[in-house]
Amino acid sequence: MPPSIKITREDIITASMDLVREQGTEGLTTRALAKKLNCSTQPIFSNFPNMESLKKIVFDKAYELYAERTFASMQSGKYPPYKASGMAYIEFAVEEPQLFKLLYMRDRTGKEKNDDTAESEKIIAVMRERNGLSYDQARQLHTVLWVLVHGLAVMYATGFQEYKADEASEILTDAYLGLLGRFQNKEGVVK
Repeated sequence: MPPSIKITREDIITASMDLVREQGTEGLTTRALAKKLNCSTQPIFSNFPNMESLKKIVFDKAYELYAERTFASMQSGKYPPYKASGMAYIEFAVEEPQLFKLLYMRDRTGKEKNDDTAESEKIIAVMRERNGLSYDQARQLHTVLWVLVHGLAVMYATGFQEYKADEASEILTDAYLGLLGRFQNKEGVVK
């Protein structure tokens, strides 16, 4: 009798991530996963109570990967930290389009929203301190830049526009400096 091959929990998670990368979230089904692992569905349900619990882990792993890349970008010194976080978001969308869609392009109707208020408040405080902005100006600057970064990332992730790092970087710089100048001039602050 040949030895049985043990399918581990980590094998299942890795194969699930691969399926999402290859086929999007719709591709992560019990049958597709069993086929990818070359096994029955038994090892899947021996390790996970249901597919929803596995999908939650895949979501969390995708977010961990995004967070690691963002942190590395912010630490690299290639861009100022705030810009680096935006560029990392865009680059994640380019390099991992299906994981980006899983994290940031899913239907959230009727679902609990992530509360990133504390993180946004930190960013707004830094923008105020560094640029002499009021709370409302810093909040508006951050919101507009977030919309811009997300819009660019979606265009790149969906193939609507071809990604060019230098072009994306220039767009972010122009938007940041343009809005910053507008707010600083409105209050008479000169930097």
